[in-house]
Amino acid sequence: MNCMSKHRAADLTLTFHGAARTVTGSCMEITSAGRRLLVDCGLFQGTRTLEHLNRDPFDFDPRRIDAVLLTHAHIDHSGLLPKLVRDGFAGDIWCTPQTADLLTAMLPDSGRIQEGEAERRNRRADRRDAPPAVPVYTEADAQASLGSLRPVELCERFEPAPGVSAVMWNAGHILGSASIELDIAGQRLLFSGDIGPDNKAFHPDPQAPRDVDHVICESTYGNRVRERVSIAERREGLRAEAAAALVRGGNLIIPVFAVERTQELLLDLTALIDSGALPPSDIFVDSPLANRITRTFVRNAGALEDVDGADSFRRPSIRFVEAASDSMRLNTVSGAIILAASGMCEAGRIRHHLLHNLPRADSTVLFVGFQAAGTLGRTILDGAQRVRISGREVAVRAAIRRIDSYSAHADKRELLAWIAARGAPHGSLFLSHGEPEAVEALRLAVAAEDPLRSIILPTIGEAYALPKDAPARRTRTGRADLDEAIVRDWQNDYADLTANLKHELQRIESDAARREAIARMRAVLAGYRAHRRHD
Repeated sequence: MNCMSKHRAADLTLTFHGAARTVTGSCMEITSAGRRLLVDCGLFQGTRTLEHLNRDPFDFDPRRIDAVLLTHAHIDHSGLLPKLVRDGFAGDIWCTPQTADLLTAMLPDSGRIQEGEAERRNRRADRRDAPPAVPVYTEADAQASLGSLRPVELCERFEPAPGVSAVMWNAGHILGSASIELDIAGQRLLFSGDIGPDNKAFHPDPQAPRDVDHVICESTYGNRVRERVSIAERREGLRAEAAAALVRGGNLIIPVFAVERTQELLLDLTALIDSGALPPSDIFVDSPLANRITRTFVRNAGALEDVDGADSFRRPSIRFVEAASDSMRLNTVSGAIILAASGMCEAGRIRHHLLHNLPRADSTVLFVGFQAAGTLGRTILDGAQRVRISGREVAVRAAIRRIDSYSAHADKRELLAWIAARGAPHGSLFLSHGEPEAVEALRLAVAAEDPLRSIILPTIGEAYALPKDAPARRTRTGRADLDEAIVRDWQNDYADLTANLKHELQRIESDAARREAIARMRAVLAGYRAHRRHD
């Protein structure tokens, strides 16, 4: 059904406030004839420079936004909604019922994390002379934002603002995820959200309409083609990694996202134990949020494939850890499987598990999800021998492993198929939500198949006019100051330097030479400051 707006074509603009040349902070603003809408309003994660954007004022007036359309519940797409409401947004936040259900747990949890992180930073000895850290928002802010949620079913047309209609389509990414078709100013826009891979656990394959005017497509794995695996093959890969980790005698630490990744792993681990493929093992789910999300999955079992009610997650071997004191007691165990959030190791209980297990040569850290540039998870995965966690230097002696078969994102081949299935857009194809190499690889692949297609790689802060039946035209340049810091900033370099500095000094042949090296480093810094003053 084509419910095109009967309004005549009007000026239509699209501005990228996040998730452009990076995979977090998703937020796009659409304006037309005085109407202003957001698609997503997510938290930035990664380098400290990117994370600082969470604290900056929005690059728009929240009071003038009419509505938010939310693709899914992941915090990098929803995590700044409490700040948006606190700062004056009074409209509706449209999402699927499953997304709304997830957010009732996720947003308050994010507020508690913000408060907890600020409190921990203020206790750190290395920040005694720094201004007090304050949370981006509080748990109370998050609770207040939940009243703005307006659930709408997939494939049901709704009106988020006068003269604007929209439909949400299954994106196959996580529970409740959607691609958003927006009919505004006589044009149809399609926002992919995060697209799930083919044959993913829990969900049917993604769906979306054809023949729209402009397409905004994610590019997370635009430079990677994964091996196609069945559920049995995926479980075998997990079995091999888990068995090898348990033979080492230490713990198997798995950084997980609370939504979906935790539940997929629980299904597979219990299936392996039930079948005898893995020996009986204690599985600790050390994330109160993941525990609540698992209950949400049980409530929504009817909307999911592969889930047989509560029995899918109720096993004697699964222990859901709630109290912080019980979490701390896990620091003394060995031979356990510990699933802990956050998935990129940027916050939450995974950090203290890494503090205690990274130095252990008998432990294993298994990554099963995407690690954004600048995150602690990416630093470890890239082979760092020492890292800084909560101001402490930690040697990496544990085995570091990775499997890709649990990804919730379409790979390059699946993204190309999704784009091709939409038909040739009348206007432009925007490739967003990807790191620079991934976005460029996907652009080259799309251009090879359709050399005449208008393909745009936006940056944060860029704005585009979207004319009818013509390519988009840039009307505002982006944040050039973020180009380098998106992938790695000076604070990443500082953390790497300080984590390894003592080790490097100990390799120098004498105390006198070490003191000379320190004096030279200080002289370089002093000389640089003097040079900058005279520039």
